[in-house]
Amino acid sequence: MNKQELITSVSDSTGLSRQDAGKAVESVFEGITGALKQGDEVRLVGFGTFSVSKRKASTGRNPRTGEPMSISASSQPKFRAGKGLKDAVN
Repeated sequence: MNKQELITSVSDSTGLSRQDAGKAVESVFEGITGALKQGDEVRLVGFGTFSVSKRKASTGRNPRTGEPMSISASSQPKFRAGKGLKDAVN
């Protein structure tokens, strides 16, 4: 399912117009993104938890030349599925 299919699904299940459903979906994505940017965690009971994981700086190797190279520290978004989602899939 892509974003447009999600918007169509929300529109069909709620009775909202496609435009209003699109705004609602975008608003949810923006809310989650904004919270993660601030370093907060988004916990949706029964669905899952969005969080930010910090990666430390490290030294790696260039696969072509074998030369050592530095990999800078970064933040990575992470999603952990909740019990309700796991049960629904299995």
